[in-house]
Order: sequence, then C-alpha cells, then structure tokens
Amino acid sequence: MNKLSYILLFIFGILLFPVVSSAQVDFNATPDDDLGNVTDEFQELFYKALQEKAIENYDKAIDALQKCIEMDDSRSILYFELGKNYNKLKNFGAAEDALKKAVSKEPDNEWYLDELYESYAQQKDYDKAIKTIKQLVKYHPDYKEDLASLYVRTKKYKDALKVLDDIDEELGVSDERDRLRNQIYNATGQKKQQIKTLEERVDENPEAEKNYLALIFRYSESNDTKKAFETAKKLLEVHPESQLVHLALYKFYLDDGEAVMAIKSMKVVLNSRQIKPEAKLKVLADFVNFVNKNPQYEKDLVEITSLVSESAADTKTFIEIAQYYLAKNDKTTAIEYYTKAQALEPDNFGILRNIILLHIDLKAFDKAEQKSKEGLEKYPSQPVLYLTNGVALNQLTKYDNAIETLETGLDYIIEDNKMEADFYKQLSKAYTGLNNLAKAKTFRDKAKKLETPK
Repeated sequence: MNKLSYILLFIFGILLFPVVSSAQVDFNATPDDDLGNVTDEFQELFYKALQEKAIENYDKAIDALQKCIEMDDSRSILYFELGKNYNKLKNFGAAEDALKKAVSKEPDNEWYLDELYESYAQQKDYDKAIKTIKQLVKYHPDYKEDLASLYVRTKKYKDALKVLDDIDEELGVSDERDRLRNQIYNATGQKKQQIKTLEERVDENPEAEKNYLALIFRYSESNDTKKAFETAKKLLEVHPESQLVHLALYKFYLDDGEAVMAIKSMKVVLNSRQIKPEAKLKVLADFVNFVNKNPQYEKDLVEITSLVSESAADTKTFIEIAQYYLAKNDKTTAIEYYTKAQALEPDNFGILRNIILLHIDLKAFDKAEQKSKEGLEKYPSQPVLYLTNGVALNQLTKYDNAIETLETGLDYIIEDNKMEADFYKQLSKAYTGLNNLAKAKTFRDKAKKLETPK
C-alpha cells in the first residue's frame, strides 16, 4: 500500500468482517399462545413450563412441555417453546427437530422461523440458515442484510452483491452495507467493479461527501494518483468546507511541489476536530521531512507546530516535534515539547530521561539536579537517574551529596560496564573536588579498568 493509501485509511477506519446477527421479528406482536379449550392440568403444565424457562430451569421447562405434548401434540406453540429451551441448553439437534415441527404446523409463523434461523446461526450451519432466512425476508426486509452476510460467509459473493444492490436501491446506501460490499471486493479482487460502483454513486449523488472520499481512497489504493487528485479537487469545489479531503490534498500538493497549497491543507487538518490525532501526527511527520529538504519553509513548520499544540495533540505528536528540533540542534525548543509530552504522560520514564539529559547538555545543572531528584522519588531503582543527579551535583560543587547519590546508584547497576565506569568517573571527580586525591585515583583506576578491552 502506498503512503497516500496509508493516510486515507484514517478516514475510513479498518474494514471488519461483518458478524452474522439475527434480524428481529416484530416483537410488538406476540405468538399465538391461546390454548383454547384445554384441561386444567394441561394449562397448569404449560404455564409451569413458561415459569421454569423464565428462571432458567430449562430442563424442567422441557419436562413440562413434553408432558403437554403427550396430552395434545397438535399445538405448534408447544414445539416452539420446546425448541427455545433446547436452544438455551445448546442442544441444537433437538431444537431443530422441535422447531421444524412447529414450522410444519404453522409455515408462515415468523416467530417460529426466526427461532429456527437463530438455531442454525448458532451452529454455523449457514446453508440451512440461508434457506430459513429466505422465508423470513418476505416478512421483514431487515433480514436481507443477514442474508447478504450469510452469502459472504459461504463465499456466494455474486448472490451477496445482488442482495446488497437490491437493498441499496430500496433504502439507499449505508456504511454497514458498504463495509460488507468492500469485504466482497477485497475477497474477489474486483477493484474495477468497486471503483465503478463508487463513480456511479458520485454521479448519482454529487452532494454526498463520503462518496468522494471513498472514491479518492480507492483510486489511491489502485495507484491512480491523477484521478484521486482530480476527485479531491472536485470534492473541494462541491464542499469547500470539507476538512477530511485535506488529508488527501496535502499529500498530492507536496508530491506536486505545491508547497503553499500543501501548507494550507495541513493547517486545515491540524485544526480539525474531525480528524484523529494519529492522522495529524502522520501529516506533521510528512511536513517535517519536507522542511528537512526545503528549509525555507521552517517558519511555516513553527506555525503548524503551534497549531498542533493548541489542538490537544497526543504525546506522540509532541515527541515527534521534539525530535525534529533535536535534529536541528535546537535543544531548548526540544525540551519545551518534551515537557508538553510529559504533561500528558507524567509516568513516561523515557521522556523524563530525555529532559534531564538535555538540561545537562545545556549546562542547566540546577534544573537537571531538580528533575533527577524528582525522578528518583518515582523510580528509585533507575541507575541513570542516580548518575545524572550525581553529574548535576558535581557541577554545582555539591561533592558530598554527589558521592552519596552515586554510591547508592552503584547498587542498581546490572551488567553494564559503561555505566559503571561513568559512575566511577563521577565519584573520582567528586573526591577530587573534596581534595581526597587518593580516593579520586582509586575510582579513576576502576573506570579505566572497565574501559580497557579484555
């Protein structure tokens, strides 16, 4: 997948395989449970079965229903209730037998057909489920979407597309059906047909933004950048207020060297509340790379990064900006953005470490000492915090404090000769500051020994 397609994925999300779910019959109605003229014993048993089912005593409910059937096996409601209880116990074979008897007595009872369909769906017996749901479709069009999903499950893609076309013609397009349709196109490799369908939608409904966006994505996925760019510009003409289209436009403009237009689109993206933070981060990363090659636009990058700051960017965004400024050797600005990232993730150890090291590089030893001290309160077993604290204390001529923290930190080093040597160097420096030259030499020798190749 090319870079543009990757970006546009943020518009459309991930295409999930639809899960078959039973459409629902009209539950405002009730099944015909008028028992007519029955004995008191029969009626008592039947209502006992309903009561037992209500408290999930399905075995007892089944016993009561079977006794009712022994007394009178002509009533379809008995087999329907029996099948429901067997379904609850996941005894699908018995459920199927009971429900088929109920359907045979009342072939047009949608409640019975729906329960039988549910039984097949739970068993993943999709062929039988399809046969049953075809009977249900004439009662409720909602079942058509279930039928299309079942056709996909059984790889009957042509049948599935026909059902989806029928529903779209009757009800109009929907995101849910489009996800199913895209799944079919991906499975069958019918990219041309997919694009043709989207082109027809744009022609039929030129006001619908999502049709353009879908077509832009599919053109880009097929590496037809020219048509994707043309469609994006057409969308902007129809919907000048569109924000999502700029996720595609900025990239087209950058590739065409139209920096001014690209910057304009990126500002729309970074100011948008519709666009996800991770998409904004991708846009920003692309512009950072662009400015690295075209430094004359650095002023625009500064403006754009301020827009990101104001739009509640995530930690990754701030880290990305900080790393850009590090690459430019602007450590002061890098600290500013690392600090913004730390405000969002105060427990991120990596950010804290970077801030402390930058303070040391900038010779801001007071800040380095304070930050490392705060860090040790949170992370008392991190040797790098003892080391940086010791470095800062040495630079502030607080030699006794430096020795104390460095000696404590030595206990936390695990098989890291380089770090251990750095500790010894700082201890040597601290003892030199205290004019204890003997101990200073001892630690200096230890450091050299660790650094000498064996």
